[in-house]
Amino acid sequence: MNRHLIVKIVLFVLGIGATHHVLADVFAFEDESGTVTLTNQPNDSRYTLILESPKVSAPALAVITNSLPPSVSSIPFRALVDEVAHTNNVEAALLHAVIATESNYITRAVSRKGAVGLMQLMPATAKRYGVKDVYDPVQNVQGGTRYLKDLLKLFDNNVRLTLAAYNAGETAVARFGNKVPPYPETREYVNKVMGLYNQYRVNSIQLTL
Repeated sequence: MNRHLIVKIVLFVLGIGATHHVLADVFAFEDESGTVTLTNQPNDSRYTLILESPKVSAPALAVITNSLPPSVSSIPFRALVDEVAHTNNVEAALLHAVIATESNYITRAVSRKGAVGLMQLMPATAKRYGVKDVYDPVQNVQGGTRYLKDLLKLFDNNVRLTLAAYNAGETAVARFGNKVPPYPETREYVNKVMGLYNQYRVNSIQLTL
């Protein structure tokens, strides 16, 4: 079991405990794109039981609750990202993961290569998606989200390839046979965003027990 999965499991279980005063069994399923889905109520035979946890006492629950990581609700620009994600049918968790990695939510961030704003749009990309002011959070997120949406469509919703293309360009992914290019920066980028993406997805799960 890899490190990212262990982190996600811990976050998932802590989330259940904080809300329902009980630690539940955890089941996992990993799809072809590497996205891991965790649940306490599996509805598919492909889910595997990966953690069985006992109930905890009130004192133990207090310790768990106080050690919980920040939730998606405390992330900057949540309302904006949620609205743009809904409008474009792109997961908000994916947008947050990209923004956190690209700019750490700094609206005036500028890279050495000239990428600007929350989603680090290059001038050509900004022009392509009609972004007039790359420093404006609304325009920047709208443009970056539309670009991500087009990449997801281009790569059949393969999130890893989409992220690789967002970082290195569509042509780079195509050049290497529709695989993540062997560039250290791109591979590190994809792994970092995927890790955050899965954590945000787990953190925003609404459970009904």
